[in-house]
Amino acid sequence: MKKLSEIPAPSAASVAAVDVTAVSRLDLATPRTPVSLPHQAPDAETLVPELLKSYPPQVLRKRRRHIRVNDPDTIPEIEANVRTVPGIITQRGCCYAGCKGVVLGPVTDIVHIVHGPVGCSYYAWMTRRNQADVPEGAQNFLNYAFTTDMTEHEIIFGGEQKLAQAIREAYDLFHPKAIAVFSTCPVGLIGDDVHAVATQMRKELGINVFGFSCEGYKGVSQSAGHHIANNGLFKHVVGTEELPAELRENPFRVNLLGEYNIGGDAFELERVFARCGIELVATFSGNAQYSELAHAQDANLNLIMCHRSINYMAEMMETKYGIPWVKVNFIGAESTAKSLRKIARYFDDPALTARIEAVIAEEMAAVEPIRSSIRPRVAGRPVMLWVGGSRAHHYQSLFGDLEMPVVAAGYEFAHRDDYEGSTVLGSITIDADSRNIEELDVAPDPEAYRPRKSVTDVAELALNGLKVGEYEGMMPEMAKGAMVVDDISHVELERLIEAYHPALVCSGIKDKYVIEKMGVPCKQLHNYDYGGPYAGFRGAINFYKEIDRMVNAKVWNLIAPPWAATSGSATSAH
Repeated sequence: MKKLSEIPAPSAASVAAVDVTAVSRLDLATPRTPVSLPHQAPDAETLVPELLKSYPPQVLRKRRRHIRVNDPDTIPEIEANVRTVPGIITQRGCCYAGCKGVVLGPVTDIVHIVHGPVGCSYYAWMTRRNQADVPEGAQNFLNYAFTTDMTEHEIIFGGEQKLAQAIREAYDLFHPKAIAVFSTCPVGLIGDDVHAVATQMRKELGINVFGFSCEGYKGVSQSAGHHIANNGLFKHVVGTEELPAELRENPFRVNLLGEYNIGGDAFELERVFARCGIELVATFSGNAQYSELAHAQDANLNLIMCHRSINYMAEMMETKYGIPWVKVNFIGAESTAKSLRKIARYFDDPALTARIEAVIAEEMAAVEPIRSSIRPRVAGRPVMLWVGGSRAHHYQSLFGDLEMPVVAAGYEFAHRDDYEGSTVLGSITIDADSRNIEELDVAPDPEAYRPRKSVTDVAELALNGLKVGEYEGMMPEMAKGAMVVDDISHVELERLIEAYHPALVCSGIKDKYVIEKMGVPCKQLHNYDYGGPYAGFRGAINFYKEIDRMVNAKVWNLIAPPWAATSGSATSAH
């Protein structure tokens, strides 16, 4: 944990002026009201057959189950987390990308060795712009790429000896606290036992060495890699160290799960937490160090940002250590304020509540003039989001701040509950691909289990508007009639852009330049292009300014979209 000793707390006068009783009555349970769709938006029900018309019958039937017209009052069931139809050009990544590239990769002082061909290692090397602020004298391997560089020789004769040698070499050079090993596709195909090698090297070197069977072909997307990463961290790291005594003094101790410090997001949240007097024990895993994850069991609340990539960790920590979890969203100024209020209501401390409210008031005072100046230039301009397993949900809050309607959205690797909410968990069918991922048998720890809240406490919090251990999903916060498409294909995306003429599309690197060749700006939300941070209050200001610049740039009018040849309206979309 990085100590932010120079972060100013709110003034005593502003804290004293807070009406805590009034704050306790604020509604934290009701989903945010979405921005209404533009009057000229096409009818989504009519549009669905157009998206599917070029598919053969079997593919059409499969893809139809992934496309829904949203109704927040009666959430329609959508199919998700199943295999992509071969050949339709998906946005998805692989299991290895989810394990190493997303969850483990940002941890700064673990040596991450990729057991596989050099190209796999390069693929997961710094592509997400994870940032770190490492204390002076601490180790930081974020800028390194370690690989066993498997070649034809290891594919034929096995690569375990080469892996053991790579671990020894990394240890001799850097003497890290821990080494993690990530399996790529050929490792699974030839049967190298990375776990046996890790066990052997742990005994030989006397440090924590652990492996991940995250071969790229496992599961249906990078979501499988998230699950495997959660399991590995929980088995080999969490609970292996104790929180230093000086950090136990603050009872308002939290872990932030599913925040990966893209473009500096975690820096902004660390600043806000410090101002509020909230002790951040560990972030999984942006701007994180090994020891922070190792003593994460001493927090009193888990906050989940990216639900899809880290929910397993939260649930296992609740079972083993008694730490409840709450879903938060720090993307968007108003969402950040709401999430901070959730923390205050959970701890139910008047002094903490007053301090958080004073911080919100001061931060929003800086946000509001900029938002008010930009909103008239962008309000009503339609947006699409196709990214992540939570980001397409979270960023709707930022666009809501600017009154920009989200006409269509979907995830790459989500499950049904990410769309419809945690209430559908019991009805989700577990298929063979999901069963292929290990489910850990977790029980309360005989010594470390300490329930932070009783069943009665949780019920009382629910009565007061704070849902503990529940998640609303994306669709309740989307407008009625908006299009929801899971695992969208390129042809579906192109037809949606032609139909809606969005002012902006937020997506990933695979789509970015295809979209921009249509004359539509694309904001890359996997790594923020070269921007950020976008989380918290200052991040919201950055995003408002960037969206204003992007959607109002005249350069897009110089590009003729593909449909202009038939419609004769090259610039009508703008």
